[in-house]
Amino acid sequence: MPQWRRELRGAIRDPRTLLRRLALEPGQFPGLQAAHRLWPLCVPEPFLTRMRSRDPADPLLRQVLPVGLECTERPGFTKDPLSERNTAVVPGLLQKYAGRALVVATGACAVHCRYCFRRHYPYGEGVGTAQWARILAHLRQDVSLREVILSGGDPLSLSDTRLEQMAQDLASIPHLRTLRIHTRLPVVVPSRVCETLLTWMERLPLRLVVVIHANHAQEFDSAVEGALKALARTGAVLLNQSVLLRGVNDSVESLAALSGALLDNGVLPYYLHLLDRVQGTGHFEVDEDRGKGLHRALLRRLPGYQVPRLVRETPGAPHKLVV
Repeated sequence: MPQWRRELRGAIRDPRTLLRRLALEPGQFPGLQAAHRLWPLCVPEPFLTRMRSRDPADPLLRQVLPVGLECTERPGFTKDPLSERNTAVVPGLLQKYAGRALVVATGACAVHCRYCFRRHYPYGEGVGTAQWARILAHLRQDVSLREVILSGGDPLSLSDTRLEQMAQDLASIPHLRTLRIHTRLPVVVPSRVCETLLTWMERLPLRLVVVIHANHAQEFDSAVEGALKALARTGAVLLNQSVLLRGVNDSVESLAALSGALLDNGVLPYYLHLLDRVQGTGHFEVDEDRGKGLHRALLRRLPGYQVPRLVRETPGAPHKLVV
């Protein structure tokens, strides 16, 4: 079994175990178990090793630890804030914007982020053979499409055999030019970037764009650096999208440090998302005015290419809205 598979299988799934590893007491976190029942914890070992012991405010811990505030319903926060179910053209294929379509390839993730906008999404069992055939048929007949996005869940939680076959199927469609992969795995389990993955990526005739997801500079270590540099050697364009999160990265200093870490690792900052208002995540929200202020301060501090676009996704809009 590949190392990355072992690390996924060995992920911590009990909040008390996670806190014990970090020398923290469960009593410090009211509502821990109730929130865990709503959305179960999943934290792989490589991500855990970057957390600070004895620090309940650690920015990586805050992204993954269940807290009682998730159980509080807030006005304007819903289970499907982006109305994604209304954008499915066939099961497993979403078409929100012109020229591109998104495949919900799997519901599996390496880590359960507490702010996940798809935490209530009805994944089912992922894209099976019959479903994939329907998706391919739609992609072939829609000649307006130029790009397909593999998302989820995390598509890199699938086997390389499965991923390579999907990529080859997409490459056989004449009007497609780009394959984009949205993934958190190179950051949370860098061993996922293995030789088998790199081999089929290097051979892919489509333009390859890999969009990682990191929210804080502390998420990067030497293993992540090696994984990202290996991805870059395949010729893939590497981008990052992050979410502006209260108590995680809502300061100019942390956002600037994140941009610096990304550039050090060969990744361009792409989007900084205002929080999607999904039920159970309201305690992470940074209001739009404060987000704009942080973004302006970042523009004053960094070269333009190091500053991600501050965006909000709005149901029915023809593109993400720059705010």
